[in-house]
Amino acid sequence: MIAAPAAAQDAPPPTAWEASRTVDDGDIVTTGVARGRDRLNSPTSTSSIKENDIVRLAPRSLAELFRYIPGVRVEASAGESQNNYTVRGLPMVNGASKYIQLQEDGLPVMEFGDLMRLTPDLFIRADFNVGQVESIRGGSASTFASNAPGGVINLISKTGEVQGGSVMATVGVDFESYRTDFDYGGQLGGGWRFHIGGFYREGEGPRDSGMNAFRGGQVKLNVTRQFDGGYIRVYGKLLDDTTPAYVGMPMLVTGTNDDPSYADPQGLSSRTNSLLSPNLPLSATLRATGAVRRRALSDGVDAKAKAIGFEGQFSLGEWTITERFRYAHQSVANTTMVVSSAAPAAQFATRFGGAGAAFSYAAGPRAGQAFNATGGNGLAVLSFFSDMYAPDVSNMTNDLRISRVWAVGGGSLTTTAGLYRSSQQYDSEIGFATFFQDAVGDGQSVALNLRNNAGALVTQDGYRNYGGPGTPGNSKYTNLTYQTTAPFASVNFAKGKIAVGASVRWDNSRARGNIMNDSGVRTFDINADGTISAPERLVAAPTMGATYPVNYHHDYLSYSASVNYRMAESFAIFARYSLGGRAGADKILFTPAVSTVTGALVNPAAGDDSVRQAEIGLKYRNNGLVLNLTGFHALTDDTNSQIATNPATGLLELSAVTRAYKAYGLEFEGGFRRGPFSVMAHATYTEAEIRRAENPALVGNTPRNQPKLIYGLTPQYDTDRFTIGAAFIGTTASFTQDVNQLRMPGYTTVGLFAQVRPADKFELSMNASNLLNTRAITAISEGSLPASGVVMSRPLYGRTVSASARVFF
Repeated sequence: MIAAPAAAQDAPPPTAWEASRTVDDGDIVTTGVARGRDRLNSPTSTSSIKENDIVRLAPRSLAELFRYIPGVRVEASAGESQNNYTVRGLPMVNGASKYIQLQEDGLPVMEFGDLMRLTPDLFIRADFNVGQVESIRGGSASTFASNAPGGVINLISKTGEVQGGSVMATVGVDFESYRTDFDYGGQLGGGWRFHIGGFYREGEGPRDSGMNAFRGGQVKLNVTRQFDGGYIRVYGKLLDDTTPAYVGMPMLVTGTNDDPSYADPQGLSSRTNSLLSPNLPLSATLRATGAVRRRALSDGVDAKAKAIGFEGQFSLGEWTITERFRYAHQSVANTTMVVSSAAPAAQFATRFGGAGAAFSYAAGPRAGQAFNATGGNGLAVLSFFSDMYAPDVSNMTNDLRISRVWAVGGGSLTTTAGLYRSSQQYDSEIGFATFFQDAVGDGQSVALNLRNNAGALVTQDGYRNYGGPGTPGNSKYTNLTYQTTAPFASVNFAKGKIAVGASVRWDNSRARGNIMNDSGVRTFDINADGTISAPERLVAAPTMGATYPVNYHHDYLSYSASVNYRMAESFAIFARYSLGGRAGADKILFTPAVSTVTGALVNPAAGDDSVRQAEIGLKYRNNGLVLNLTGFHALTDDTNSQIATNPATGLLELSAVTRAYKAYGLEFEGGFRRGPFSVMAHATYTEAEIRRAENPALVGNTPRNQPKLIYGLTPQYDTDRFTIGAAFIGTTASFTQDVNQLRMPGYTTVGLFAQVRPADKFELSMNASNLLNTRAITAISEGSLPASGVVMSRPLYGRTVSASARVFF
């Protein structure tokens, strides 16, 4: 990112109130390119969401905001974090953001976007500090960022160009949420300026859980010294935020695989309920040290970050040098409840306890009484705690680049060379504990005990076993450092209407440390009562001392070549071909790819996954009309692990996959502005296919959750006194799993936003998300209609309405 030129010294900076009423039509690309340039002169697919649009849309999470980015498919059902992101049909095998890098101010928040339960969105919040969100899909993202062959989404902070600030109080109208946002910035004199901002919130949140599930916030500060030919900036961030994780809701299904019908169980709403409850037992997992880790479900996902950074740009003769550095100490304590499977209680009792087995309540006012299906939905649920403690996932990143523009042959030749260096710490321990509960919402669910026909307990306080519901091997301990060193370079020659460019990047990765996992189950007295129960004979935990080394180097080459032809002032076409890589990270650990004796990389092909992309596009911008259309084709190799329901056991299991994929399609983005009326639209049509798989029967199938079409439309009417608009976001149908049997319906969610300004520097607003209360399912674990008639779904929030009051100063 190249900083915009400083405003003339004699021009007073706009106030925060004036900026909130100013339409920002800037169309300069700064993310994923060597130098900032006009979008029509850049052979890339880029988009930006400006601050005022973010405030009006009022997204409930970062994932909801990213749904407005063309080409990006988001499964925004997990809540504030741990959501899934991909782009243009690239596979979303194990969730998170493997092929998209999430950045703050041009540097990655995490080097890898898909570490187990350690997604980058844990450490990012969109608040008043954000000036705009820029994105680049494909293209030069392969060579101007490491581990980002699919694209980059960059949150760019305000830096004090605007004088003043604001405070906004927001309350949930139909859900419990109380939030305060603030920011303030401006000139300090002598070329100095600053910006500070943040938020704090608390409340139960959009889903009923019976707990104060959201609590915390962040504060960010930066100070900039502008001088002739450049600037220096220092900044810091403090994040301490606790949020819940929503992973799975049981849903009834009837009909056929091709034409299923989905419905909510009686008394349980997939739109507003969750199975989270303060009545459920503490998460109890055995650590590698031999100690039992206990954590309440109400502790949720507790993310902490302390970051400090430096950014500078200056001229050295005709050369421009840009330096960015950031160190972030990050940690997470993450107790997530995952709903594995559900069925009528009698079926589950027989399946897990034998003929004549029966459930009883393990807690609550009916503790010890037999489970009673009368008046309820009669379902028993098998869930598990995924309890992860990561005391150190610190990230250090440095990006240094030098560039110069040369006059050559009547044109301009821009050359850039740079060196990227990062160190990603990965100190994490994850354990599991599986239990039964009833399918009751509103924070009222309790654990269920199971007794066999002889009356003997199969469970303990609802726990079936102290490990995952499927096969062992998933309880893990990792203490690793990933180091990435990447020199890169680019050239771009522009003459007249034509610009030709090429870039190359050489990533060198090194992984060092130790790992452990459980190889089976053992006996351990979890509750220390001196008696070994049936579940205490099924305890999974890494064995202290039984460590495996990790010590390997791996390198790979990425490149990109492009041509841009600006046919007229308002019209340009471009073409690009790219090869990008993504290092294997934790997905190749505990696999034959890494030697358990030396820690070396046995299979070099597993060290990185490649993405080959071809793009051709056109761009038009004239008199308030913007149209962008890009055709794309991508070939992807993927070594990964995938969570899905095992059809033989009916339980969620993690399995290794090695596959190749193909995707092609069209991406559209458009906008029109005339007076107070404006509209933005985007749509991406994708054909995707599995080209190679560990199971040959999957070859030729469409990857799971991949719709043919994703789309969005946002019209609005803006005057001095009020603004009103709507947001339509949707997808078409897709298959629930790679076997391509059970179909998942498409959906369109409708949002409505309105702002009223009864007086200067005062604004009232209201935002309704999913106004029509649409059932929007983003994922289903089962691949075909189950005999139980119950599937595990991941739906978006139902209707949520919030109201805000904002004061500028």
